[in-house]
Amino acid sequence: MDHPPAPHRTAPGGRHDSRGPGRLAPARAGAPARRSQLPRYWFAERLLAVLSGSRPVHWMLGHTVGDGYEHLVRLAPSSPLAANGPRPVLRHCDQCVPRPGVIEAFARISAGERMTAMAFRLEQGADLRWRCAAVELGGERITVHM
Repeated sequence: MDHPPAPHRTAPGGRHDSRGPGRLAPARAGAPARRSQLPRYWFAERLLAVLSGSRPVHWMLGHTVGDGYEHLVRLAPSSPLAANGPRPVLRHCDQCVPRPGVIEAFARISAGERMTAMAFRLEQGADLRWRCAAVELGGERITVHM
């Protein structure tokens, strides 16, 4: 008697979802996006890395152009967010959207007991990529035109 072949299992035994190894769970309606997938957090983490001296300024090359990149080249060596002690950490980042295609974000950065504010503006280009248009750190305005 011939039996049809057994179905091929793709999930480990006892697993009740459709995810395989290395796959993310499907997005649920109303589920919050992962922090790193939000443009404001993505840029805040990268600006923090450059302005703290833990990443070179050319790491932002694809996200800045013209005078903006040149200004970051001049600013980064002073590492305005560098800390003598604990590494600065992005604690929170929020945003307001004054109009479609523009995000004005503000972040809290801590290093030990010290708290610093960073604000920046993101603008979405015709290619739908977000680019940083301005940065303000602890009251010092750093303009980054795209």
